[in-house]
Amino acid sequence: MIKDLVKDEAILSQKCEKATAEDAELAQDLVDTMKSLEDCGCLAANQIGVAKAVVAYLDENEQAHVMYNPRIMMGLGAQKVQESCMTLDEPSKVTRYAKVKVAYDELVDGELKSKKRDFIGWTAQMIQHMCDHCRGKLV
Repeated sequence: MIKDLVKDEAILSQKCEKATAEDAELAQDLVDTMKSLEDCGCLAANQIGVAKAVVAYLDENEQAHVMYNPRIMMGLGAQKVQESCMTLDEPSKVTRYAKVKVAYDELVDGELKSKKRDFIGWTAQMIQHMCDHCRGKLV
């Protein structure tokens, strides 16, 4: 279901709770909402008003992916970039890594399974942005 975006910084700055397999409907709401927005490549659950560590992003083929409880394990190639956010009005300069190793959970057959994966470039930047949202960090 498509949800309204939350722009209240008090809500967005709260650290998200750990997600569980029962948050599958929330994950679908994230994907539906993200796909309904123009120029949206990623979205975190707190951006639709739910303080759970669930994020969604579109890959280079416009395929949606969902991560539960994502954590950046390692980053290489720090660089300053300008970044926009669907729930903040002004772009900001932040430091992002060109390559990251991410630990996260993925919903498989109704259960969360632990995964680790490397991401590079734009996808790595989006995932770092979403991990910041999960920690309640505003860019």
